[in-house]
Amino acid sequence: MTPLGRLVRVERRRQRRRILAAGASAAIVAASSVLLLGVSGWFISAAALAGGAGASAALAFNSLLPSACIRLLAILRTGCRYSEKLAGHDAALHALASLRPALFRAIAAMPPVEAIALTAGDTVARLVQDVDEVEQRFIRRIAGWGALAAAVTGGAVIACSGAVSAPATAGAVLLAAGGLMLAGRCLAGRLAHHGSAVPAANGRLRQSFANLAGASSELRAYGLEQWAIGHVTGRAAELLVAQRRVTADAGWFGLLHAIAMGGAAMLALWLSRSAPVPLVALASLAAAMTVEGMGGVLSGFQRRGRLHAAEARLDALFPAPVVRRDEDAGAVQAISAMPAITLHDPAIRLAPGSIVGIAGRSGCGKTTLIGQLQKLRPGERGRIKLDGVDLEDLGIATARRCFSTLPQDAALLAGSVRDNLLPGDPEADESALWSALHAAALDRRVLRLPFGLQSWLGEDGARLSGGERRRLALARCLLRRSPWLLLDEPTEGLDAACEAVVIDRLRSRLARSGQGAIIVSHRPAVLDACTIVLDWSIEPQRRTVRAPAVSPVGHFRTVS
Repeated sequence: MTPLGRLVRVERRRQRRRILAAGASAAIVAASSVLLLGVSGWFISAAALAGGAGASAALAFNSLLPSACIRLLAILRTGCRYSEKLAGHDAALHALASLRPALFRAIAAMPPVEAIALTAGDTVARLVQDVDEVEQRFIRRIAGWGALAAAVTGGAVIACSGAVSAPATAGAVLLAAGGLMLAGRCLAGRLAHHGSAVPAANGRLRQSFANLAGASSELRAYGLEQWAIGHVTGRAAELLVAQRRVTADAGWFGLLHAIAMGGAAMLALWLSRSAPVPLVALASLAAAMTVEGMGGVLSGFQRRGRLHAAEARLDALFPAPVVRRDEDAGAVQAISAMPAITLHDPAIRLAPGSIVGIAGRSGCGKTTLIGQLQKLRPGERGRIKLDGVDLEDLGIATARRCFSTLPQDAALLAGSVRDNLLPGDPEADESALWSALHAAALDRRVLRLPFGLQSWLGEDGARLSGGERRRLALARCLLRRSPWLLLDEPTEGLDAACEAVVIDRLRSRLARSGQGAIIVSHRPAVLDACTIVLDWSIEPQRRTVRAPAVSPVGHFRTVS
């Protein structure tokens, strides 16, 4: 069984009572529908015959009992349909509320390279549309109860109608219902690929729109609005074609269902033609409603292609096997609270508390080094050590606890200032938040906002400038109590005066906390503030060290 299948099975057990309530209600709805139409046909026909037979027959005809029965069945069907929808959707929504966090945890547990490769549009499509499709797992089971109840009730009503051919008619109608299920299943298999095309096209459209919306300013500046519109329109056209195919498929299923209903009614009418007219009406209408009760299962067949495609896309989010690297046998789980970092190229030991700058041409691997330290990118054994332990031998969580990171493209949450700071330290009090903002030279700007820390910033910090967003991400990084800070272009987008303030406050904070920092930057002011500067290069043998080196240790130089 797939990981998603196991999750769904667990949720089915948790929601068993709701599913049973919904299934029982669906069964009552289906049975009531068959009885309601059958009794109504019998009553109308019998009343017409009694009225045509004369006044005495009309007076002798008991209309109260069938009228009361029809009203009871109508009320029962309406009430149970509401109960079915309420309990069924309650079960599905509770299950999906547990499923989405489990999927998010699965994404977090994915190998870093695979997780980073997931696009935003594709991930949103999986967590929203694909998870919604999984709801059919619950709805389809409930629909099965209704189909079974319709078949049993319809067969029993026809068989017990009193007509000579009633048992044969009941058997023929049930065979017709079974044939409908078989035909629907075969048709679903032939059209399954159409359903799987919709979520894929939807994900491509979302991703294209998200990418182009994020670059809206550049597109306007270069006059590429029409090109962007054409690109999105093309993606939308792909989705429309896929949706039209699915709609056409739904039409085929609807046609098949209608033909089966009419055929069952005509079959019952033909087989019971020698019976009294009220019984003929009872048999034919009950037969039609018996087949109509299969509609829920037929709808499930129609959506099977989309469901299987959604399940396959969601299953791909689960690592195989689902084991975190921290749990691998032999992984080192503990090192000192303030570990030293040893690099192989260039051969140097960075003592705790060091402020290390990394300079070099674009594309030479500076950001790659940051990713390798966090185990977000694959590294080579022997190239990096923490406290003398090879980074490749450390568990992921153990390695990441050593670092607090400001990435080059730091993202901000669509929330308040506080919401964006707390991921750095969820337990931080207000004074700690203001201290981090002060170190990032952003405290005065936040004070001017209407609600201070509670001020809403919008999508990706839309209310802030580029430099202010950068400093807010830096403040979040400073809140994390890690022995080393990894700062990738921390002063990008700042003017010289603001940069000087940020550098001065950053050095003061590091001196108080005893934390070290590895800073990737092209800015001379930032590099001048570092204890040592590593001139990085794609070729390891060409990497050099600038600045005084203290206390040689073996063939390594120790920087403090």
